[in-house]
Amino acid sequence: MAATQRDIINTNFQKLEKFEGVEFRRWQKKMHFLLTTLKVVYVLNTPRLPEEEENESLETSRRIKWDNDDYICRWHILNGMRDSLFDVYQNVEYAKMLWESLESKYMTKDASSKKFLISNFNSYKMVDSRPLMEQFHEIQRLYDQLLIHNMHVNETFAVGSIIDKLPPSWKEVKNSLKRKKEDLSMEQLGRRLQIEEGIKLREGDNGKKNDLPISSINVMEEGQSSGTKKNKKHPGKFTKGSKFQKKPKDKKVGSCWECGGPHFKRDCLKVKKKKARPNGHPNGGQDNQG
Repeated sequence: MAATQRDIINTNFQKLEKFEGVEFRRWQKKMHFLLTTLKVVYVLNTPRLPEEEENESLETSRRIKWDNDDYICRWHILNGMRDSLFDVYQNVEYAKMLWESLESKYMTKDASSKKFLISNFNSYKMVDSRPLMEQFHEIQRLYDQLLIHNMHVNETFAVGSIIDKLPPSWKEVKNSLKRKKEDLSMEQLGRRLQIEEGIKLREGDNGKKNDLPISSINVMEEGQSSGTKKNKKHPGKFTKGSKFQKKPKDKKVGSCWECGGPHFKRDCLKVKKKKARPNGHPNGGQDNQG
């Protein structure tokens, strides 16, 4: 059981980000939790027992335990720093002194950065060219940073400020959220924006599918009516299974060589009459005499 707990602690320590001189409060909270889990955090507030006491044997055992816990605590703090900071603080004798030195330097530095956090939150602008939820998470992190620095910003005020920062294409959603009578939490606002972004993405995809020029649609409707299939190998021709019916060809009207009439020679009545008489004579082949 003890080995399992030790493995969990080691895993959590490996996941802890190295302190690089910024975001001290966040790193401090994570480190404090780790030291609490190791049951050595008390050395940060409890001074080392003096050596001259009445019950020497009992106090000696307590002092030995404190020294051992202080050693574990101090080296966990040092190992939680990047190498350049480790080199600066490695010779600090006790964990309490190390902890107070870090607080003295970096909490003062964090205090000066509060102005920048406020400025970054107030000046943040959302744009249409980027995914909205990606921008929402960025400004949500800025809000969380304000809370980490003990700057108690009213959540309703922060939510209203983020709604005002929505990009131009979200005007209808912005107005809808402003008309709501009940206050939204930051989490509720995030869920609502996620739903709205999904709807906009689906509408955008449908718009792309239907985004064809009118002339193209007309050509498709005229050239590909229901039941008509074009032959891919021979453009312009239709397959045998097509329901397309060919229109009867109009008879060409020519000029008769015999009489000059508006018909072919084979249809000429004059020619047919000649063929009906022997030798082509009008009197049945007998010459008129006298």
